[in-house]
Amino acid sequence: MSFDQRVYAAVALVPAGRLATYGQIAELIGAYGCARQVGWALRRLALPSPVPWHRVVNAQGRISFTPSREGSDWIQRQLLLAEGIAVDGEGRLPLRRYLWVPPPEPPPPVFVPTPVPSPGPGPG
Repeated sequence: MSFDQRVYAAVALVPAGRLATYGQIAELIGAYGCARQVGWALRRLALPSPVPWHRVVNAQGRISFTPSREGSDWIQRQLLLAEGIAVDGEGRLPLRRYLWVPPPEPPPPVFVPTPVPSPGPGPG
């Protein structure tokens, strides 16, 4: 699975009405320190997209408004407002209130060997 595909799979786990950060998604896919690359992966999505890209924001709890986003920043704001997440005109939102906490991974199964019955007394 490519980096982008791993990003999209992780972002698909973020439920409606919740937010994740770029760094959080990077850590979730095992790419610690790659928050910027997560953002670039999301920018490569064709819009509209079934991937809920709009639920991923920066660590300061803001939508990144830049001309290079060609309006997707305003689309993101509208999609978040539609999910009930307050976003002010400068893109600030209550990240702590809506931050998604992924469920912990179940621990790996523990191998417990089946006891082998010992043979009875030998011929004797």
